[in-house]
Amino acid sequence: MADSSTSSVRTSSGDRATKLTGRAILLRLLYSLFSLIFISFITFMADEIAPGDAATIRAGDKVTAEQVQRIRREMGLDRPWPVRYVEFMGNAARLDFGVSAVGIQEPINKRLAATIPVTMRIAVLAILLASIVGITLGTIAAIRENRAADRAILSLSTLGVTIPNYVLLPVLVYLFAVQWDQLPATWQPDGRRVAGDIYYLIIPVVVLSLRPMATLTRLMRASMVETLGQEYVRLAVAKGVPRIQLYFKHCLRNAIIPVLTAIGTSFGYLLTGSFVVENAYTIPGIGRETITAITQRDTPMILAATLVTGAMFVAVNLIVDLLLPLIDPRIRESQV
Repeated sequence: MADSSTSSVRTSSGDRATKLTGRAILLRLLYSLFSLIFISFITFMADEIAPGDAATIRAGDKVTAEQVQRIRREMGLDRPWPVRYVEFMGNAARLDFGVSAVGIQEPINKRLAATIPVTMRIAVLAILLASIVGITLGTIAAIRENRAADRAILSLSTLGVTIPNYVLLPVLVYLFAVQWDQLPATWQPDGRRVAGDIYYLIIPVVVLSLRPMATLTRLMRASMVETLGQEYVRLAVAKGVPRIQLYFKHCLRNAIIPVLTAIGTSFGYLLTGSFVVENAYTIPGIGRETITAITQRDTPMILAATLVTGAMFVAVNLIVDLLLPLIDPRIRESQV
């Protein structure tokens, strides 16, 4: 009877925990949806209150006011902005972003399909490089706290945080492309035979990874130093647990939790930081496409690019939020 009662209590607790976890996931999804709506609304209103519109850009300089009004009616810009915004969001929910408002009026989905993989590839490679190097250097700095290795790593991480992308990129291009002729100066092929386009990814990936690498290094060091000072670590040392096992099996798993959260935020930084790098390095990604759309007042493309990059940022942070409870049971219990 006692075993049956205990089993019933455990089952009831497990069902309650499952429901609460599902509710927490649903709330995160709703918050993510509200975030995307807010991003799209702010972008739409910023374009709305700016002088001129896409019809003016398409019409050019040598047209009459009547011709501009006719183009505005053809593009649907004469309707009230709430109607146009609701229409845009309804179409976006079906992944239909319409056509570009300038040029040959190419379907926006086609342009996104061509540019998003490029940006995602660079961002993923950059965050992997930043995570591997940052976690490794941060761990070494914590283990060698207040020693020469620790001071050197902290100095390098400070340098990485302070140097902006628009300064580092031309420096690397000048050194590796102009002076030493080892890497391409732009994304455009220069006739060299290489395996795929990795040859063209090296400089932009390194440039984008430097700042998050420095941030993750400092965060990992601080978290690891705190973990090494815990009571269970001192007890493990007293029991003679090997240092390698202590650092990488026991300490690293607990110290890496806040770093994982920072990785999600850093990935969002890479998506937005890539705008400058893509435009300067002529990378055919969504960042360069967005900057071009802004200069041309291509409102549909601006809205689509902003919404898509915002969705990628929210999705990455949502994945991190869902993974953390699986890695650390204490987070799961606190949520429940």
